[in-house]
Amino acid sequence: MKRWLLALALLAMPAAAQAGEDGVAVKVHKDSIEFFAGPQLVTRLHTLRYAKPIFWPLHAPNGAALTRDWPMAQRAPNKALDDHPHQKSAWWCHGDVIPEGLKLTSRVKGVEGVDFWSEAKGHGRQIVTHVSEPKIEKNKATVVLKIEWRSADDQKILDETRTIHFYNLGTARLIVMHSDLFASVTTIIFGDTKEGSFGIRVNDQIRADTVGKGKLQLAEGIVAQGIKSEAFNPCWGKVSAWCDASGPIDGKVAGIAIFADPKNPHATCWHARGYGLVAANPFGRSKSFPSLKDRKDLVRLAKGERLQFRYGLFLHDGDAETGAVADNYRRFTELRGNE
Repeated sequence: MKRWLLALALLAMPAAAQAGEDGVAVKVHKDSIEFFAGPQLVTRLHTLRYAKPIFWPLHAPNGAALTRDWPMAQRAPNKALDDHPHQKSAWWCHGDVIPEGLKLTSRVKGVEGVDFWSEAKGHGRQIVTHVSEPKIEKNKATVVLKIEWRSADDQKILDETRTIHFYNLGTARLIVMHSDLFASVTTIIFGDTKEGSFGIRVNDQIRADTVGKGKLQLAEGIVAQGIKSEAFNPCWGKVSAWCDASGPIDGKVAGIAIFADPKNPHATCWHARGYGLVAANPFGRSKSFPSLKDRKDLVRLAKGERLQFRYGLFLHDGDAETGAVADNYRRFTELRGNE
């Protein structure tokens, strides 16, 4: 039996729900985990259906759908926007994960190791093998996932413990992802590629190119809007603490920011595109990002070692200013001590 079939059996549990006094609730199903703030479904973490776990949908407090529905749901009516089908709402992975000394019989063309970013022939998969019982405390819910990163030929190359903290902040929502990567099989090298790593594909209405009416903003105040060519995108490839995408969605202004913890072992470069991709990449180096032109050292995880990252998804009404993204980034860093 393939390991992913075993995972299906392990996760075939009855629906469960827990709720705190402030209305935070979690429901665990055999193929997804739902997070609620009061009666509102904020997000659903799909654990089995796709090549890797994804958060979809993601709702701002005012109800705006912050990420793209395609290809999970049928798009209508503009098929011209059906690009990058691997960019499914929100995810965590990397585009070139090299298991030192292991022979890979199938892999994506042009990638040295296993490609967990794209879904081209030969791509890798992240298999969820265990979901913990949700823990509710005050305005926070916590769920822990055990995940195996596996090659196209079903060979495990890496283990991960992924902890999800969900916060109801009242006027905003915060999802914190803590990833504990463990080189259980062999030494792992994270290749120098821009195709990574903690990413979202925003609602087409808030694209920052000429198709949408949104904007990108970095922590330093750099703004990209109405981008006609990625060559003139001032946010792409920069090192920054956070990147926010916001704009009008069905008559409501809302946004979503990715927060990078300042204590992460490697700085985050932003693979942020006008067409709607926003991705925090701690593994890219000089080949991928001009901002790191002097960095040629690849991230290496020796067998038996661990590597930990902490990122956040901040869901807010308004833009980066009215949604108090900078203030809530500081709050995100302060919450670390309670996790």
